Amino acid sequence: MSTLSNIKSEIENYAASTNLTELQIVDKLETHFFNKKVNANIKLYKKGKKKVSDITRDLKISPRKFYAILEKKKIEHKKYNKD
Repeated sequence: MSTLSNIKSEIENYAASTNLTELQIVDKLETHFFNKKVNANIKLYKKGKKKVSDITRDLKISPRKFYAILEKKKIEHKKYNKD
């Protein structure tokens, strides 16, 4: 429990020293760690060690969103036709 209170106090101290609120700080931390996890999974995807279904299950996102991330980062992937 003390570690959680330490984290809370650090966030409050950082919020006091910047113009950000506590929620904005938490949102930035969330996006940072999500991007970190995405990048790690993309490395495994490039090597062929992890499938899209496993990655989307781990990240809790849709496959369509994962493919959008791949296109944004200009990473080649197999495109399927709906015909």
